Amino acid sequence: MFSRTENFKQYTKYYPVVSTFIAINLILYVLTILPGIGKYVWNYGVQANFLIQTGEWWRILSAMFLHDGFLHVFFNMFSLYLFGPELEKIAGKARFITIYLVSGIVGNMATYLLYDSGYVSLGASGAVFGIFGAFGALVYYTRRTMPMLRKLILPIIVISVIMTFLQPNVNVYAHLGGLVAGFILGLVYLHPKRILSWRKQKMAGK
Repeated sequence: MFSRTENFKQYTKYYPVVSTFIAINLILYVLTILPGIGKYVWNYGVQANFLIQTGEWWRILSAMFLHDGFLHVFFNMFSLYLFGPELEKIAGKARFITIYLVSGIVGNMATYLLYDSGYVSLGASGAVFGIFGAFGALVYYTRRTMPMLRKLILPIIVISVIMTFLQPNVNVYAHLGGLVAGFILGLVYLHPKRILSWRKQKMAGK
């Protein structure tokens, strides 16, 4: 399910939304390490709670696409590369975009509301955890019909949450907020009857 065997051309063709999000994150990461422009992108994009308080609300969105160092962007994009395609295929492009962006925004809103005004953060982790949350909802719906899915997904979610609390300099509220938002959206979008209805509509439109 999460084994990626596609080549680059196949991957971008089959999973255009995931590919686009990965590309945006990587391009912005490259921009942030360039002299001059990097500092500008960084200063106007990171989530700085005290600046959001002054009305710079775009940071709640823009911070989702910025990362602090190669390992930070690598691990988030590798997770998106690995887990995103299956959810894009199941939910469809528009619903995947909604899950990803809303989860990231909810995570960053939780960061703003629950951390102090001096807190500064960035990264796609909240959105990635939203993907995990959506899969958690799918596990809930298929707990009797697809027990193997539960055995695959639940350890990933549990380990990710545990590592959230064990690793230093991790935005706990972004992770948990994204996870909860993704789970709720997953409950809305991924009910088996709803998925069957989408597939019937898609087949009828061919």
